[in-house]
Amino acid sequence: MENSNPLLCDPETGVCEIPVQKNTGDVMKISADVKPVKVIYFTDPICSSCWGIEPQLRKLKLEYGHIMDIEYRMGGLLPDWSYNSGGISKPSDVAHHWDEVSLHYDMPIDGDVWLEDPLDSSYPPSVAFKAAEIQDKDKAIRFLRIIREMVFLQKKNITKWEHLAVAAQKSGLNAEQFKSDYEGKAKALFKEDLALGQKLGVRGFPTMFFLDEKGNQEMVKGTKPYALYEAPLLNLHPSVVKYDYETSWEYLFAKYPSLTAREFSELSGISRDISEGYLQQLSEKGLLEKLTTKNGMLWLRTGK
Repeated sequence: MENSNPLLCDPETGVCEIPVQKNTGDVMKISADVKPVKVIYFTDPICSSCWGIEPQLRKLKLEYGHIMDIEYRMGGLLPDWSYNSGGISKPSDVAHHWDEVSLHYDMPIDGDVWLEDPLDSSYPPSVAFKAAEIQDKDKAIRFLRIIREMVFLQKKNITKWEHLAVAAQKSGLNAEQFKSDYEGKAKALFKEDLALGQKLGVRGFPTMFFLDEKGNQEMVKGTKPYALYEAPLLNLHPSVVKYDYETSWEYLFAKYPSLTAREFSELSGISRDISEGYLQQLSEKGLLEKLTTKNGMLWLRTGK
């Protein structure tokens, strides 16, 4: 049975796919700016496969952040619910799928949001990200992480302004400017992202284009093992030396205030089987806080 519902991501390919778009442009025209490599990352706030690559993406930033800049682009995964295909015609049809995806990626996701407070589109949180980005790119990435935790773990409908405003505050954004940009110029920036995605023929998330200053490019699509995200960097710059970052829990939680056991395992090098018990011990000592969901836990730096 044909599946055209973008929220039913394929765990095997690791792709959340939208209807086919014609490639009318050439990514070779986009060149790296300051650092030797630019990564253009097409994603969406409610893309479960994008949540699935957070461990790999965070490690990539730690090891290669000194030679690459990541440019986040919103892909427009769910415009609305104006389609009906394969028996998937309403939000509640997605709930069980998200629970299954959570187990596949070993990243906590609670699909009950689609039963309790379903989203009607991914456009509002996408526009909100662009509004955050106008102020500060680093705070915008923090904002994106917060709203993803809201929808995937806390079952919050992140199309609602009340949740977006809280995430903006937690990210350190100026509330008045955020609201003004959300209602104004951020909408045009989101449309630019959609236009660029269509121009480049992007039809699934996550999709990453790796570009160097000479215009050479490589693409990685879907949720893949870490080595497959590392490979394009090494192909474009064979002599690059990765940063040997500290793997202690103190350092990792200073860099990333919240981590899943899967993320901590990827970043620390501690096996997945041991990671959860280790984090639990830190929690019992009062060094970390814990958010428990039906499909796993999130560990947070104390006070965050």
